[in-house]
Amino acid sequence: MSGLQRKVIDCRNFPSENNCTLAISGREEEVLQAAVHHAVTVHGHEESPELREQLRSMLKDEVEVSKASA
Repeated sequence: MSGLQRKVIDCRNFPSENNCTLAISGREEEVLQAAVHHAVTVHGHEESPELREQLRSMLKDEVEVSKASA
């Protein structure tokens, strides 16, 4: 069932020069695709397999994030 679990990545957890506050949630591959695009276009990272894996490692289950902020 983990494929159905919504994932989230939140720029607020990773300080940046522009103090980005974007959070992206959805199915894992959707979030990863959007996060890669965002990292490249907004934060100036170079698109690479390493960036994709780094971002994948930063994904959290949406439930975890909801519980942590409660």
